[in-house]
Amino acid sequence: MTLPTTMRAVVLKRHGGLDGLEFEAEWPVPTPGPDQVLIKVLACGMNNTDVNTRAGWYSKSVTEATTGGAYESLDGEADNTWGGAGIQFPRIQGADVCGLVVAAGANADQSLIGKRVITDNWLRDWNDPLNMHKTGYYGSEADGGYAEYTVTDHRNVAAVDSPLSDAELATFSCSYNTAEGMLEKAGVGASDVVLVTGASGGVGGALIQLAKRRGATVVALASPAKHADVAKCGPDAILPRAPENLKATLKEVIGRDSVTVVADIVAGDYFPTLIDALDRGGRYVTSGAIAGPIVSLDVRTLYLMDLSFFGSTVNPPQTFKNLVRYIEAGDLTPMLAATYPLEDFHAGQQAFIDKVHTGNIVVVP
Repeated sequence: MTLPTTMRAVVLKRHGGLDGLEFEAEWPVPTPGPDQVLIKVLACGMNNTDVNTRAGWYSKSVTEATTGGAYESLDGEADNTWGGAGIQFPRIQGADVCGLVVAAGANADQSLIGKRVITDNWLRDWNDPLNMHKTGYYGSEADGGYAEYTVTDHRNVAAVDSPLSDAELATFSCSYNTAEGMLEKAGVGASDVVLVTGASGGVGGALIQLAKRRGATVVALASPAKHADVAKCGPDAILPRAPENLKATLKEVIGRDSVTVVADIVAGDYFPTLIDALDRGGRYVTSGAIAGPIVSLDVRTLYLMDLSFFGSTVNPPQTFKNLVRYIEAGDLTPMLAATYPLEDFHAGQQAFIDKVHTGNIVVVP
């Protein structure tokens, strides 16, 4: 097939507000390297990493909640991405690609051509794939999927046999990989009671489904207006996002005033209340801090209650393989909230930031 030389794309030109993202009608179509495949993008999911990178929120100079706006306090360019390094502009963001492989480099798996695939967002040194120091993020350290075409290593894609739509498949990779990585780090099993914060978001909904898949009891925290949608993920109980007396409320709904695991992507001022709800020997795991990264911790609670804390970001390759297996088995329900065309990207990201939606927002070229 004859491929075009230019494409439509949304390109990040600088840190700052939404004006740092510019729509380009004739951006060059990338050429796959020897180990890469060229993907015609069918859909690409939005995630907090996109917003945080664009705004520069990862910088240690920023101490406030994620707002999606520009920060005056950015201290240079050195630590403004997830990995503590700078970003090269221009950059096409977007890690959650569902697309059709249309070409492959000389060393890539040629059998992928013509197949519908989703992408693993962790870029690796495939000679040393478990080395966290050698990882990058799709759409951050390399161009991603907010475009009509994208390239990635052939080992970062998987063909998916599923009746789900392109947009539905684009809701999984980042959110569900993140959630599965958190649950794996915390060793969640059938005997656990898991408290999930931010349950109406993409990662929150994934945490509910994947924890239930492991047989755990799950309590979700979300705004009351979103409880009906959150219920579709199957939690055992749903509470307001910040109950004034969390322990008493837990006692009412599940018969006990503590949980064994807190799976948190919110942090902020409610953090001490979450920690106080952990049972002796409980585990706290986090992969986000949308309500603010600076928290208060009574270290006596940490050691006297024998708690364990886990940070979770980079996942091993097996996590993505497991996710594909879960999708093909029909174990997961996509939570697609809305789709936006590339030309309306600003409106889509603003909707994502406003978080009126439940689930995932997806961009369709």
